[in-house]
This record gives sequence, structure tokens and C-alpha cells, in this order.
Amino acid sequence: MISIQELERIASQVRRDIVRMVSGVASGHVGGPLGSADFLVALYFAIMRPDPKNFSMDGKNEDVFFLSNGHLSALFYSVLARYGYFEVQELATFRKLHSRLQGHPATAEGLPGIRISSGSLGQGLSVAIGAALAKRMNNDEHRVYCLLGDGELEEGQNWEAIMFAAGKKVDNLIAVVDYNGKQIDGPVDKVMPLGDLSAKFEAFGWKVLTMYGNDMAEVVDTIKKSHWFLGQGQPVVIIMTTHMGQGVDFMVDNHEWHGVAPTEEQTRNALAQLEATLGDY
Repeated sequence: MISIQELERIASQVRRDIVRMVSGVASGHVGGPLGSADFLVALYFAIMRPDPKNFSMDGKNEDVFFLSNGHLSALFYSVLARYGYFEVQELATFRKLHSRLQGHPATAEGLPGIRISSGSLGQGLSVAIGAALAKRMNNDEHRVYCLLGDGELEEGQNWEAIMFAAGKKVDNLIAVVDYNGKQIDGPVDKVMPLGDLSAKFEAFGWKVLTMYGNDMAEVVDTIKKSHWFLGQGQPVVIIMTTHMGQGVDFMVDNHEWHGVAPTEEQTRNALAQLEATLGDY
């Protein structure tokens, strides 16, 4: 069993990777990936623990994860590389011509660990529901996880999917909403207020849990707790409060860092705050 301290060490390195990848091409998203790093590290290294050497697109007989808010690609790529899906050195090709590490995850490049092209917001949950239903049909008792953004919930397709999952009792599915309260145009509550998300999901028939997504111990405990409610006729959602830009003091809770690359000086400043625990690529 991996310790909380080791998970935190990995998350620190992942945050360094994110900053360096986005800075290296002066393009990409850094704020959301920094905020969700603890969750995705915990999910792969402590919860799902898939076999990266035997990756298959169908995901049979293993837990699977779908990144709906695909602009968090730098986070996804770093976690996949650090977990062993491909060489860490390939992170240096992020967003470059002919790279497998596109700005949004894509399947055409054949990158191990990527099962869907994502980033067209609002679609990932529908895919996750389909995968969960396929597992049910195949008598596969493994779980399906999906990460969504809070601003992404302004897309109407999500609510059709939320209604469908509850109506069809898709109870092998765990959705996680990154609730940092920020999107590219400003605070979510000013762009399109979401109201009481927990109450809305409950009204649609979901089991709702909440957690602070920048406390590794709480993240691990809450994901494990969510498993208690599977198989009981309801899909499960975790409303995960995070800080955009977590780990870098001048980025924290600032929506302007949603999709802006740091300058060289800002990169040096950011990296000075993040420990290199596994070695940079």
C-alpha cells in the first residue's frame, strides 16, 4: 500500500511536470491541472492501480478513467508517464508538431492510457456511462471513473447524461466534479451560476459525496468511501473542491491562469515552490 506521503511526493513532481510542459511551448492550461493533481495521482497510484504494460482500449476486467475536461491534458499525460504508460522523456514533446501529446487528449496518435478524444466539453460523462453499461453487459464488476469541470456543467448534454445514468441505475460509475469555482472567463458564479450542485445531483437521483481535493488523505479516503455506495442502484458523484493553481502561490484561485502559460521568470518562481521528487525529464 502506497503511503500518503509518497502520493504527495508524486503529486509535487506531477505539478512540476505540468508547469514545465506548458512553459516549454508557451501554450496550454496550467491552473486546472495543478488543482486536480492530487486527485488523479491518488486515483492511479492508490485506487485503480491499472497495468500500464497491458493497456487495451476496451478496458475489460480493469477500472477505467475518462478525462472529460480534456484541457487538463498536461496533468493526465504526466500521471500516465509517471505511472509507466510511456517514457517520461516524451513529456518534453507536449503540444509540439507530430507529438502524441496533443493539447487535448486524442486517440489517433495511439498514446497508451488514452481511450477517448476529449476536450469538447460536456461529452465525457456520456462516454463514461456507455463504458459502465458495457461493463455491466459483460459481467465486468470493475468501476468507471470520470472527471468533469465545474464550468463544464454549463453544457446541457451533461444534464441529459446525469438524468440517464440515474434512470438506468448505472451504479458502477463514479463521477468527480472539479469544483474550483473558476473558468476561462471568470468566476463560475458570475459566468453561469451552478447553484447547489449537491442538491441538483441528489434531485436527479445520484448519491452525492463531497471532499477537499487538495488534501491527499481526504482524497484517498473519500474515493474509497464512494465504493461503499456502488451496486445499490445509483450512480455516485463526488463534488471535489480544489484551488486552481494549487502549489504555486501567484496562481492560486486566479481564473487568469486557466489557460495562460507562465513566462520564464514565472516558471522559475513556480518550480522553486515545487519539489522535484522523481526527477525532471
